[in-house]
Amino acid sequence: MYNQNINAGQIEVSVIVPAYNEEQSIQTVVDNIHRVLLQENQAYEVIVVNDGSHDETGDLARAAGARVLEHAYNIGNGAAVKTGIRAAKGKLIVLMDGDGQHDPEVIPQMINLLNVYDMVVGARSRDSATDFQRDLGNYIYNWLASYVCNRKIEDLTSGFRAVKAAIAREFLHLIPNTFSYPSTLTLAVARSGYQFEYYPIIVSKRKGKSKINLFRDGLRFVVIIFKVTTLFSPLKIFIPASMTLFSLGFGYGMYKVLILGSRYGPTSALLMTMSGLVFLIGLISEQLTQIRYEK
Repeated sequence: MYNQNINAGQIEVSVIVPAYNEEQSIQTVVDNIHRVLLQENQAYEVIVVNDGSHDETGDLARAAGARVLEHAYNIGNGAAVKTGIRAAKGKLIVLMDGDGQHDPEVIPQMINLLNVYDMVVGARSRDSATDFQRDLGNYIYNWLASYVCNRKIEDLTSGFRAVKAAIAREFLHLIPNTFSYPSTLTLAVARSGYQFEYYPIIVSKRKGKSKINLFRDGLRFVVIIFKVTTLFSPLKIFIPASMTLFSLGFGYGMYKVLILGSRYGPTSALLMTMSGLVFLIGLISEQLTQIRYEK
């Protein structure tokens, strides 16, 4: 049993572990976090947010020396993370999964990088125990996010990260209750001009059954990317949409005139008019975003 009766003003690092039915791994995860951080000179706390588990997750985490916060029922991984962030006493926050995939050994290195960066994300290497479908999905998400952020995003969906507490709380209202919270936090930090970096990690095979559905949550990740993009850089969405409508209208009109020998037609004119309207809406959205930042 580890003693975490530390004065709240002295705590530097809060390690938050959202957990749902993780009795197979949670005690080992908490023990390993304690083992690693006890070797450091920083005061810390381990917070396990038990998201309505039906097994012994909460009791095992508590027995291992974690501060356990309980959800009366299952709300979602993101909701558990938000509960942990609100309750965290440390100036620095480490987020990691409770299924045994993340190695606490790299926590000190990630924390040290916060002397330079505002957030450090554990980027899964090719040696990680991940399946092909998830790797393919991550490649697509990373490509979309890289376009939005104007920089290479190495691992958009990684749940292992260290971030300054003040910045995590700044974007708390944007984080959804689902598994999409890493994507939202990464895009929000990037589009707000904060500095973040990736730290290579090797992810182990998880213990127990995965909670993520590839198709359902995959579509949700894409929606989150577009949602955050419209919040922080609307023209990234509206300009391609406008250009696509204009190209369709102009191309269809030229096809009718040059190939079919017909007149231009109202369909082409409508598409081109819509492209102008979409661009103007995007321009207004960009101005509203700028006003929000100025406030």
